[in-house]
This record gives sequence, C-alpha cells and structure tokens, in this order.
Amino acid sequence: MPRREPQRGSAPLPDEERIAAIRLIRSENVGPVTYRELLQHYGTASAALEALPELSHRGGFRRVIRIAARGEAEMELERARRFGAQLLVVGEAAYPTPLAALDAPPPLLFVKGDTGLLQRQTVGIVGSRQCSAAGTKLARQLAGDIGRAGFVVASGLARGIDAAAHQASLDTGTVAVLAGGLDFFYPPEHEELQRTIGERGLLVSEMSFGFTPRAQDFPRRNRIVSGLSLGVVIVEAARRSGSLVTARLAAEQGREVFAVPGHPLDPRAEGTNKLLKSGATLVTEAADVVSALSPLMKAPTLHLREEEEAPQPIPIEISEGDRGRVLAALGPAPVDTDSLARSTGLSVRSVQIALMELALAGRLERHGGGLVSLTESQR
Repeated sequence: MPRREPQRGSAPLPDEERIAAIRLIRSENVGPVTYRELLQHYGTASAALEALPELSHRGGFRRVIRIAARGEAEMELERARRFGAQLLVVGEAAYPTPLAALDAPPPLLFVKGDTGLLQRQTVGIVGSRQCSAAGTKLARQLAGDIGRAGFVVASGLARGIDAAAHQASLDTGTVAVLAGGLDFFYPPEHEELQRTIGERGLLVSEMSFGFTPRAQDFPRRNRIVSGLSLGVVIVEAARRSGSLVTARLAAEQGREVFAVPGHPLDPRAEGTNKLLKSGATLVTEAADVVSALSPLMKAPTLHLREEEEAPQPIPIEISEGDRGRVLAALGPAPVDTDSLARSTGLSVRSVQIALMELALAGRLERHGGGLVSLTESQR
C-alpha cells in the first residue's frame, strides 16, 4: 500500500495546533511512526490527542495513558522562543523536504540560525572522533570544496571529523544536528563552535530544551543527518564506529553512501574500507561527490506532492476478533504490515488500526523498515 506523504501547508501552524503537536509526541507510547499514523487517520494533532485514551484502551492498556500536559508544551515552546529558536512541525512548508519524505520523520524540529539552509541541497560528512591528522585535513578539504560547489554540509558536531567539517563549511553553510537540546553543549569543548553555528549556520534537534542526550539518542541524531542529505561521506570509521550507523541509515533512506579509503593497517580505516567493499562510492576529492550527486539534484524524488489526499477519519473501531487475529499473528520475529494482512485476511487499513492501538498500549515494538513485533513482556 503506497504511503501517503505528510501534507504541506503554505503557512505555519497556529500556536494551538503547534502546542497539540508537542503534546502528542511527548505523550506515552507515541513515537514518530505512531505520530505519523495518528496524523494520517485524524488529520490534526488536536483530534489525535482526543482519541489517545480510547485507542490505548482498545489496545489493551490497563490504565489511563499519560498525555503530556498543555502547560508543559507551552513552556517548551516558550523556552525555544526565549532561546531565539523556532519549532518546525512536519507538514509545514518550512520543514525540510528530504526529511519529511522519510517513512517516519521526526515530528518536531527545534532550529536556531539560518533556516534557509534547510531549503538547499545538503551533503553529510561524518567520521571518527579519534581521527588522524590526515583524516582531519581531508575532512576540511572535502567540506570546504563541497560547500563552494553549492552544497550545505551537515554533521553531528562530534569531536574529530564532524567538527572539522563544520569549521570548514561555516562560510558556505553548515547544519549541526544535536542529540540533546539546543541549549545543551556536547561535547563541552564545542560550546563556542555550537554557538557560532547557531549564529552563522543552523542548529537542529528533535529534543526539547534542557534534554541531556543518552546513548540511544545519538543514532536518532544520525538518522536526521542522513535524512537531510542527498548523500553522506564517511571519512574515517573504525569497525564499531557510530559513523557506520549513519552509513546504514543513509542506505536505508535511499541516500548515496560515500567512503574515503584508508590504509589496511589503520583501524580507523577498517569501517570505511568495509563500506567500499559493500558498494559505497569511493571518494578522494570533492569532485567525486559533486559529480555523483549532480544528477540527483535534478530529480524530483525527494519532493513531496503538492496536492495530497485529505486524511480519512479512522473507523470508530475494529472488532475484538479482528484485533485478536492481528495479536495472534504477531510474535518475537519482526514482520511487516502487508504480511500481517495476508496472514490474517484483514485489510491493510484494519491491520494498521490494530497496530496503532497495540503500540499505544505499549504492547508493540517497532523496528526499522516498517517491521513490528510484540514487546518482550507480551511474548
């Protein structure tokens, strides 16, 4: 079943709906996928909020689902404004188009700086935190030349390669995606660089102000770096490097993956050399990236349709028997929606409704690629 893209409006959302969007994504058991499905079914965050208690109850939740308080959302929006930041909600025209085209884009983005950079073509450059001097020099050269070729450079503001890429692209356009809130400086020694990017480039985070990142938040940051980009360049990466996570996410998102070769005896090149063996495009200079991405800049594949089908109201409910059939078909092995529809004999829409209810009840675990399974407690 083709996925409907988020609707794009010509004007920013009114504050009332913006507050509802914050409340919805901050509510219990609502992640990016469930948020997207709720919006597809109900049309607005306000309508979806009203439906949460009944949906979670039908999914088997034994207590009242926690819905984020209005006051908390208002405070979050006010903190952003005091910091000089903006909130972009998926579906708004200002929200970056390549990111909105993903299967489950971040519902909210807090941004500070030049938001016009989000409307330009972007290349991600990432790599090892413990990089070599040669790796740092090459990252600077690549970022500078790619920037002068007209691209914005995106990275994760980490030590090493990320920092070198940001510093070299300050004059041409750089976007730093943070794992924590925009007011949290990590690593601490990058505070000045982070402030500078907020003034001359753009800071981006899906996290609320004051949020301290955890280990699991860095892959979420990485998916935004790759999601914003036409392609991602990996300069140096050890075998277990987080940069390889970015490369995997980029491939899953349909982005081009580039890698700089390294000496076979250098552990910092083990990951990039492996990427090259797996089909990544070899890069030794910026021209390699620019020539590979130039045809994609003319393609419409990352643009959303301007006229979208209006969200259809969700049916009042599916039967208990149908819900039970979906639950019985689920297990510890991840499975996709179409397979569940075939095995249960239900429509894809009915399966989606059942999965949304189960997710809100905390009984469903979502995996990449639209796969789902029961949570461990339900097996």
